[in-house]
Amino acid sequence: MHRRTLLAAAFAGAVVTPAFASGTARAADPGPSVTRTGTTTLDSQALFFVSYDGLVNNNAFQKNGLLTYKGYQYAVWYTADRNAVVGRRALGATTWSTVKVGHTLRYNDSHNVISMGVSKADGRLHLNMDSHSDGFTYVKSVAGLLDNPGGLSWTASRFGAPQSTLDGLALTSQFTYPQFISTPEGRLQLSYRVAVSGNGRNALAEYDGTKWTNLGEWSGSTGTYSSEHGSSTARNMYLHGIDYDRNGRLHSFFTWREQNSAVMCNGGGITNHDTGYVYSDDRGRTWRNNAGTVVGVTGGSDKVSVTDAGLVVDPLNPDHSLMNQESQFTDSAGRPHAIISYVPGRFGQCTTNYVTDRTRNGRAFHVRRNASGTWQKTEIPVPLNSSQRTKLILDKYDNAYAIFPFGRVAGASAASGYTDWKILFDGSGLNAFGEVVIDETRVAQDGVLSFMYQEKSSGTTPSALRVIDFRLPA
Repeated sequence: MHRRTLLAAAFAGAVVTPAFASGTARAADPGPSVTRTGTTTLDSQALFFVSYDGLVNNNAFQKNGLLTYKGYQYAVWYTADRNAVVGRRALGATTWSTVKVGHTLRYNDSHNVISMGVSKADGRLHLNMDSHSDGFTYVKSVAGLLDNPGGLSWTASRFGAPQSTLDGLALTSQFTYPQFISTPEGRLQLSYRVAVSGNGRNALAEYDGTKWTNLGEWSGSTGTYSSEHGSSTARNMYLHGIDYDRNGRLHSFFTWREQNSAVMCNGGGITNHDTGYVYSDDRGRTWRNNAGTVVGVTGGSDKVSVTDAGLVVDPLNPDHSLMNQESQFTDSAGRPHAIISYVPGRFGQCTTNYVTDRTRNGRAFHVRRNASGTWQKTEIPVPLNSSQRTKLILDKYDNAYAIFPFGRVAGASAASGYTDWKILFDGSGLNAFGEVVIDETRVAQDGVLSFMYQEKSSGTTPSALRVIDFRLPA
């Protein structure tokens, strides 16, 4: 199939990458390291229930469940009595101040996370929460709250009433996966999915400091995908992230999930297939493939489709339990990197239970585009021991860090071409349940890896929710 193999040749010989192939690292640059500097407690008794193998307070796709802005760090979660809470602390402080925002979680569904965003144009904090293919709840702060955190009290009066729209803008009755992103100009965009798993579309809305505008859908759900087992005519694109680099390019890795299980070798697997990549140079209005060809227009009739050429950067059929919504990051030169994970073929060519098989044999891979534009892929030699997701960050020297389930941290140096992956922190003593939520914004601001994790529990017994900090190379 030409569509799935178009870029496969780009990986040939890519795993054994010579030193300095990234074109960024210098001989004097330090390699990856983490120095634990402290742990703080957000909530000693946070809401706990397991749903879809995850926690509502710690889902890795929960973009900006933890963020840093102008010297303060912010976190969101649900308390044991199901109240949505936002906390803040000055960087380096050991205690958090918390505010209830007037909403209680409706269902025991781990998809119904809380996501945060900052509109730099007016200094507001925005929250979107409690949605899985249905309505959402939206809350925003007063203007300027994040611009003057030391001078404005942290009280419930600083937040508006919960809404079921974006200030009157109704998006869709089937809403999932809110992710806020700040544009270089200071606008705030909201990425979300319209409709349902296996038959949905990605869309964008934008806040300019005054009002919200619905930009529209940009990925399509139609077209025929065929594997060696069967065909499917509906799907959705799952994003590994959506992020601006320092030059203003918007990047997104993704995988497709098919609606029809006929594409799989066994009904116990998962219909995710292929890792794709698109980018936008006009703030998400137009989408291009790796070669620069326009493949979709937001709000237009031409959507990014499974049948578009040049999307796939790592082809994989639906038989290996490829995970959706893993992780991505961009390096100092604006080059895209991603973490993907699946069961490699050496463990068999047909997964029959994606949770069991991923836990037993799943591995994570580092996919990135190098300075010459070639896509490269390296297996990270750390067993997942989990069905869940791994997160990715890069430090100021472009060293890469993979944060695995249970809070384990591995690193690889840019100087080696990311071939020297090793464990830097084994997660011992954390008693973390699984996935962690990364403060993606803090890494560049003060060179700290900060992530939120929840301790293991059983049933619906509440457990501690904490934030751990590591200093990266200075």
